[in-house]
Amino acid sequence: MSAEELPTAPHTIHDWFHGYEEEGKLRGFTCPNCGLRTATWGLACQRCGKADLIEVELSGRGTVVAFTILAVPGDDFLNDAPYAYVVVELDGGGRITGWMPTVREASQMAIGDRVHYVPSYKPGVQFAKDSDARSAP
Repeated sequence: MSAEELPTAPHTIHDWFHGYEEEGKLRGFTCPNCGLRTATWGLACQRCGKADLIEVELSGRGTVVAFTILAVPGDDFLNDAPYAYVVVELDGGGRITGWMPTVREASQMAIGDRVHYVPSYKPGVQFAKDSDARSAP
């Protein structure tokens, strides 16, 4: 594939991630060839390599498939530690990582817990357990 044939994206990675904070929605792509749905920014399908992915809005709800508790976070989250860092399988497809400030120890979380996306002024994707008192979007 030559430089002239490289696929293009409708926006930059920077714009993609700022959509979480500024637009309050989770974006993803669906492959028109194999149907893969992903929350990962890219120019071609991770499964079949097809370009021309279709941008879609992803579900804000899902199931925790992995997590850990972070006690030594990055600078943006110093005042929030400890918190859970999670991998969420979204309803309708796609996996995404995020953080949960309401979960401070492993006994408060389990694989299979249902969660929902909570727009935040903080960077990244914030989730809350469906049983949390906060209202879901």
